[in-house]
Order: sequence, then structure tokens, then C-alpha cells
Amino acid sequence: MKALVLDFDGVLADSAPEAFEVALRTYTRMRPGSALPGRPRDAVYAGFLALMPLGNRAEDFGVALSALEAGAALPDQAAYDAFRDAHDPAWLAGFHRLFYETRDAWAAADPEGWLARTPPYPAFLDLLRRRAGDATFAIATAKDHRSVTALLARWGVQHLFAPELVLDKETGVHKTAHLARLAELLRLPLGELTFVDDKVNHLDAAAGLGVRCALAAWGMNGPREHALARARGYLVCGLADAEALLFGGDRRRGGV
Repeated sequence: MKALVLDFDGVLADSAPEAFEVALRTYTRMRPGSALPGRPRDAVYAGFLALMPLGNRAEDFGVALSALEAGAALPDQAAYDAFRDAHDPAWLAGFHRLFYETRDAWAAADPEGWLARTPPYPAFLDLLRRRAGDATFAIATAKDHRSVTALLARWGVQHLFAPELVLDKETGVHKTAHLARLAELLRLPLGELTFVDDKVNHLDAAAGLGVRCALAAWGMNGPREHALARARGYLVCGLADAEALLFGGDRRRGGV
């Protein structure tokens, strides 16, 4: 491995609390008569978390909330995709746009509160600090660039990522676009890249390029996704064994 390419949400950042808050605010603006805000918040959040691994972009947060409001059972990717396809494309595009407007407004009005809602996975950041120089680090994310750079700076790890190797949602809809662009920038064959994501559907697309794929089991996934990843031959990394699995050795200078 010469380059380690990381998704942001669910790999570097525990972004579910922030995504849920922004998504719910967006959803209630898109559907003012929604009953979701009146339901037990913990139950809605738990349902939202269960559906997060099946989506890809901001509009999928709206799809997840729509499914919860409708009481739709979406046990797998096929069921989720069919439910998503039933939505008006204009509504999806509107949710995507308003989601980022809502996030930007929150970040501008309460920057400290907004940043605090997206904590990192400290053990994984420690691993990257230890292994800096052993591979080139890059980010391939569907998040916006401003949010990513603000959070990396807050965590004190922005120096680990060259600015040109932080590719955000503008690079493309699918992570394959990010990976192809990174291989070009790094002048590496795709087989020299290891891609870590917390969503199996992203790994499925990336695997077709010939990159080495690893599921971040500490992210927004569960036993369903762990089993799928193993069945498809991907690495399934926990925080305790990620260093050995990704780098082929354990060079710990403190606990992970």
C-alpha cells in the first residue's frame, strides 16, 4: 500500500449526531406537517442510524427520514433503493440543496456548537499520527470541503493531508471518481490504493477499480454490513486491529 484513502464521515468523524440534527431540521422545512418531530427522539435517531449505511449523499438522509415517517421496512440495499427511486427527483435535489444551506447556517450562527456535534474517532487519529510517512494519506468524501477542513483543523490533523488530496462532494457523485482522480494525482496504479469506508455499497463500487477495500467497523454500520463485507472479501477493521490489517504490522507506541 502506497496510499491510504479515507472516507470522512464514519471513518475519521463520528458525524451521525450532526447529520441527524441537520437532516431533521431540513426535513421539517421540506415537510412542515411532518409528525417526526413529535415522536420520541431516541427512537427516530436509532432508526436513522440503521438506515444510514444504505445511503450515499445528503438527500439519502431525507429518504431515511421519509421511510421512518412512513413506517417502511427497508431491510437491505434493494429495498432501500426501490423506496428511494419512488421519490420525486426534484424533492431529492431540493433536500440536498437545503441540507447544506441548513448546515451552513448552523455553522455560521453557532460554530462551536456545530463543531462539537461532530467528534472524531480519537483512536484512529492516533493511528494516523503514528503511521504518518508510511503511506500517503488522502480523503474521499461526499461531505463539503469547508466542513472537512474546519474539522481537521479542530482535531489538529490537517497537516496529515495535503490540501489537493482532500476531495469532497464536488469531485463526483460516486467514490470511484474520487479514487480515479487520486490515483492520477499521486501517479499510482489503483492497486496501490487502500480505500477505507464505513459503507459496503461504496466499497462495492471501489472494488471494481482494483483498489484494496476495507470496512471501518467502528463507523456507521453493524453486523449486517460486517457480514456482507467479509463475504465479498473486504477487510473488516476494528479500532483494535486496524493498524495491523491496514499496514501489515503493529508499530504501537501507546494504546489504540
